[in-house]
Amino acid sequence: MSYLPLGNRRELLALNRSNKGRIPLFYIAIVVFVLKMALLRHFLFSGIEWSRVAADLSAVLVILSLVELITPARLKKYAYGGVNLIYSLILFSSAVYFEHFGSVPTYTALYELHQVTKIKSSVESTIQYSHYLFFADIAVALIIAIVAGIVRLSGRRAARRSASVVPTAPMYRVVLTVLFIVSIALSARFIQLGMPIQNELVEAEQEGFLNYQVSAVIKAERDDSIASEGNTNDIVKEVNDLQASYPYKDKPQNGTPAYFGTAKGKNVIIIQMEAFQNFPIHLKLGGQEVTPVLNKLAGESLYFPHIFQQIGQGNTSDAEFMSNTSIYPTAKIAMSTGYGDRAIPSLPRLLQKFGYNANTFHVNDVTFWDRNKLYAALNFDHYYDKPNYKNDHFNSFGASDEELYRVATEKLTADKQPFYGQLITVSSHFPFDVPEHRVKMKLPDELKGTQLGNYLLAVNYTDYAIGTLIDRLKADGLWDDTVLVLYGDHFGLQPNDNDPEQVSKSLGVKYDPKVSRFNIPLIIHVPGEKAGKVVEQVGGQLDIMPTVANLLGISLTQEKFTAFGHDLLNIDHNVFGMRYYLPTGSFFNNDILFVPGQGFDDGTAINIKTLEPVTDLSPYRKDYDYVMKLMTLSDRYVKSLPKR
Repeated sequence: MSYLPLGNRRELLALNRSNKGRIPLFYIAIVVFVLKMALLRHFLFSGIEWSRVAADLSAVLVILSLVELITPARLKKYAYGGVNLIYSLILFSSAVYFEHFGSVPTYTALYELHQVTKIKSSVESTIQYSHYLFFADIAVALIIAIVAGIVRLSGRRAARRSASVVPTAPMYRVVLTVLFIVSIALSARFIQLGMPIQNELVEAEQEGFLNYQVSAVIKAERDDSIASEGNTNDIVKEVNDLQASYPYKDKPQNGTPAYFGTAKGKNVIIIQMEAFQNFPIHLKLGGQEVTPVLNKLAGESLYFPHIFQQIGQGNTSDAEFMSNTSIYPTAKIAMSTGYGDRAIPSLPRLLQKFGYNANTFHVNDVTFWDRNKLYAALNFDHYYDKPNYKNDHFNSFGASDEELYRVATEKLTADKQPFYGQLITVSSHFPFDVPEHRVKMKLPDELKGTQLGNYLLAVNYTDYAIGTLIDRLKADGLWDDTVLVLYGDHFGLQPNDNDPEQVSKSLGVKYDPKVSRFNIPLIIHVPGEKAGKVVEQVGGQLDIMPTVANLLGISLTQEKFTAFGHDLLNIDHNVFGMRYYLPTGSFFNNDILFVPGQGFDDGTAINIKTLEPVTDLSPYRKDYDYVMKLMTLSDRYVKSLPKR
């Protein structure tokens, strides 16, 4: 026994005798960690494909063999307990994140961890009781520890424990070291095989959740390296060349574009409507219009019924980013957080060149989703956040949309004209709790107490509040001198809580879990235009800014403004990507929504008008390749922009 580093033979013999018949903590930890990862697979991938658990096992063995190697014997139970707690918290929060956002989180989600307290009610509504299973073993261990403590205090001999540490003899350490190295090699192989897959959900399923995090780091480093190659001007040329290769128009543009300068010199108000999908527009429930104000407005405006969300990890703040920049979110990090230090070409900057003041209004604290960084990056002149409003306790955010519009019209009226005002609503925010005295519509009995019913009440109130804004603009003499743009930031109905067939049956409309979910309204009211027009052209949030610029008589080409979206009033065909809530490689065009599998060939498509499956994908391969290149260029472009 002289080879033992401790040299205390008597102590080691006693330890060996006491450990006889016990299961080492290392083995127990392996089983517990793998079972928890299997539980996460159940939440993320709607089932457990046990052949994929090998990827999880390799990553788990890397962590646990390292803990076993570097931790002194007397501290092992504390080390395993601490690692298990952190591990459980990560898996729990990842399951909740996926439930809320529909995407597998990566380490970049940690950058937004401080936002959780500000959307407490939304997060609490997302958590399922089954998510707490990640802590079941910890709860059992605590109960056993408490009982054992009581037994010891009572003077009775405690029962023999079922787990122990093992002496770290040299041969044992050699075996652990080999296991550690082999596990790293296996994880590296899983990562290597998974990295070419563009669909993040499929990649995470094949690599395993922990290996997927390593893959995300590697890809981020690679993307940063690519972004550092070439300057902004070189990238802009690549963008222009690529966009010129896609047939957005049937014929080359000759002369003045349609609607160009129709609202030249007019004020602009853009309202971003929280969680507002398109299906409530023109919907009747028990003889009541759900959105009577917007229905009337759509009849006097340009109404675009086939617009789709494109937000990234920043959700609502990413919608603001897109509508002001026509740049794709990277989907790796909220644009406000990751790029709030840049000087970003934007609608505020563009309009300021033509004498506009640019102000933005939001009833929450400006630090929520790092909007203080975003608004500086976009170059808004002023922002009006929480301290500027009277808290009428509408929901967890505080002030209602009515209060938002009261303050906005007061500030904009006092401002010099022309102005650009961005208004961000929150009264229809998940979980859609409208105070009883603010409810404006009566629900059928079968919808009372359901998320669908609550959502319709919230949308109905949002619509009502917009009516108060229109009344204020008319009273202040601004209505006939202001372009009013309204669009939804993202979906509202949570997919796991609303069966599409039941939604269709309850509302009498066909509801698709993808197309209908991501379909948002876009309404543009142009002063003096009394006859409305339904514009059937398919578009995304990237297209809002170029469309508004055209109406104001501002040529993005002449201004050398790089936009990744297009003026919806002057194109015949469109294609654009979406890579959050749907995997990278997903795109919309005039015909379909396409969602990839591992790649294009095993993808699926659905017709966005009929909501029926499309089986022949061959005509759309070029669109897929084009969108993938365009999004890559967009990422390179935004990363190349100078810091302020």
